[in-house]
Amino acid sequence: MPTTTSPKPVSVLFVCLGNICRSTMAEGVFQSLTRTPPLSKPHPLIGTIDSCGTGAYHVGSSPDSRTMSTLRENGITAYRHAARKFSPATDFPAFDYIFAMDDENLEDLRELRSRWVKRNGEQSVGKVMLFGEFGGRRGGSGAEVVEDPYYGGKEGFAVAFEQCVRFSKAFLERLEKGELG
Repeated sequence: MPTTTSPKPVSVLFVCLGNICRSTMAEGVFQSLTRTPPLSKPHPLIGTIDSCGTGAYHVGSSPDSRTMSTLRENGITAYRHAARKFSPATDFPAFDYIFAMDDENLEDLRELRSRWVKRNGEQSVGKVMLFGEFGGRRGGSGAEVVEDPYYGGKEGFAVAFEQCVRFSKAFLERLEKGELG
């Protein structure tokens, strides 16, 4: 009798600049979709979920109060996080998917990844991509960016939340269908 094995759960890292607005929003949303009731247990295809920033501006800080209030307004009340800076030595080997929130952070991550691969080889290095590749609106079918709402008002956080929900659901759907390799 043949046996089937379940795919190995993937680990996901969300990255923005300071790790207090967009990446924490994405992490909170993604956790809520994969870890909390009504699910009876964690999503079988998802392992570790985390977020960080490419800059060290807010290391140790809690998420922005507007991020937290947006999450709470949408029923996500158990999310906790302390901001941290991206660490190539630990994050590249630890995460299967490393999602940048915008083009600048994507460029920074790709440069760091290139240097990492030159020194350590391609094995065990996560995929670096724009989270908005699961949005499909920019330029018709291209990727969207999650604009930094830090210097704006509450509406920017609402837009970021909507994008994070949409991108997360699209990523999970493609993962469940086996479309991501």
